[in-house]
Amino acid sequence: MPTSTTKRDDILDSALTLFAERGFDATTIPMIATDAKVGAGTIYRYFANKEVLVNTLFQHYVTLFKEALEKDYPEGAGIREQFHHLFQGMIRFTNEHDHALYFIKTHTSAYFLDAESREQFGHLLMIFEDFFEVGKQHGHIRPLPSKALIAIIFGGFLQLYQLIRVGELEASAELLAGVEESCWDAVRHHS
Repeated sequence: MPTSTTKRDDILDSALTLFAERGFDATTIPMIATDAKVGAGTIYRYFANKEVLVNTLFQHYVTLFKEALEKDYPEGAGIREQFHHLFQGMIRFTNEHDHALYFIKTHTSAYFLDAESREQFGHLLMIFEDFFEVGKQHGHIRPLPSKALIAIIFGGFLQLYQLIRVGELEASAELLAGVEESCWDAVRHHS
């Protein structure tokens, strides 16, 4: 999220970091309050409970991720250019919202997600599923289930960004281009 200007923003920023690093069950409202430098009661003024907080956060970042992928999507372009756009969207989103993609990925099947969160995540997945299905129909993408192809891309991408975050890799243009090409190579149909 942009620079925190309100207590609510501070709460959401702290919750994102803690949920991403510790998970939902290991994160408590007092931990979030301490990190956000607010009282626990302040959190309850904005969010009825921890489930409402995590669903608000999840929906917010899923929406931002979806917007990053859809913005200026090259509909009439070739499959490789469309893949480039999606991959670059993941990079932009991750650079703008530290922890957010990891938070989304680690909470997608969580028991506490409400119907709205699940629906919004379904819309996000449809961007990738539609891309892969069209690519398979035209013989450009491997004939694997779309969910498997998504796992290949997300798995590699998330691991890459974890290594960058802990300082084991530097996010150079050459590295990101090479990883994009490797991900493309992993999902494209080899004739």
